[in-house]
Amino acid sequence: MITLFGVFVSTLLVITAIGMVRSQNLFGAVMLTGLFSLQMAVIFFILDAADVALTEAAVGAGVATVLLLSALALTSDEEARRRRRRWVAMTVVSATTLMVIYATFDQPRLGDPEAPVHQHVAPWYLAETPRLIDVPNVVTAVLASFRGYDTLGELFVIFTAGIGVMFILADGREKGRLSLLPSPDAQGLRHHLVPRVVGRLLVPFIVLFGLYVQFHADFGPGGGFQAGALISAGMILYALLEGESAALRAVSFQALAGMIAGGAFLFVAVGVAGMMLGGHFLDYSVLSSDPVVGQHLGIFLVELGVGITVTGVLLTIFHALSARVQRS
Repeated sequence: MITLFGVFVSTLLVITAIGMVRSQNLFGAVMLTGLFSLQMAVIFFILDAADVALTEAAVGAGVATVLLLSALALTSDEEARRRRRRWVAMTVVSATTLMVIYATFDQPRLGDPEAPVHQHVAPWYLAETPRLIDVPNVVTAVLASFRGYDTLGELFVIFTAGIGVMFILADGREKGRLSLLPSPDAQGLRHHLVPRVVGRLLVPFIVLFGLYVQFHADFGPGGGFQAGALISAGMILYALLEGESAALRAVSFQALAGMIAGGAFLFVAVGVAGMMLGGHFLDYSVLSSDPVVGQHLGIFLVELGVGITVTGVLLTIFHALSARVQRS
């Protein structure tokens, strides 16, 4: 039954992708990208990748769709038609498709325990996580502790993206810096009763679920990346309903800048603290007299840092794009 449902969703995925490519209306294409992300999230859940599914649903279907709509307001509604050299694009797409199909012939069977990926470090993670870290969610243990360097690198990619957006949308002059702030007359959907009432009911639950995902990652799917995306989605919905001014009164632009830097600083500070206590960088076991407790504390702090930075970056990008739209 699950296999049939997976085939059904995969078929819808292909149809959505074709419609997205063929659509000349950019608003329709953006809506299709959100639908595509939701379908991908369903597929990830079918494949038992709950953490990835949460991220795809929150970022791909939620935040990314809003950011694309904000960017769309800076351009026309219809795609500019360019008929020249279409054969080059068709050749590249066809060749890439054939290569991907050929590569799938060498893939192991889905769920095969003898697949190469399950014969490397995965058995060690599964065997040693209960002893070294003692958390039920092995994914959190791997991402936040065993592969903490990778997660730190991903965090600084997001940190750099936030800094880049602020540099791109500000021209360096004083009024350029102010262009990141929305205009006072941005009232959102305050005069639309139904969206405002429904949205007001949803915002607290979205933010609450984001906090749950943040602080429950040891025991279930979630973590800083997913929580940051969910909390940002709730705050973006609040901004759409109540207006930019109300959203910035709740979390000011200066606070967002502090969150971007503060979350990354917290992650690095945990690693440096481990070195000062006689361990290695991002070695949490020395943070407490009990190594397992130290691991729990370290994972909690670095995941909190990730969540803070992700929230700050996503909200900064949204506010910056919204401000540019209002002044265009």
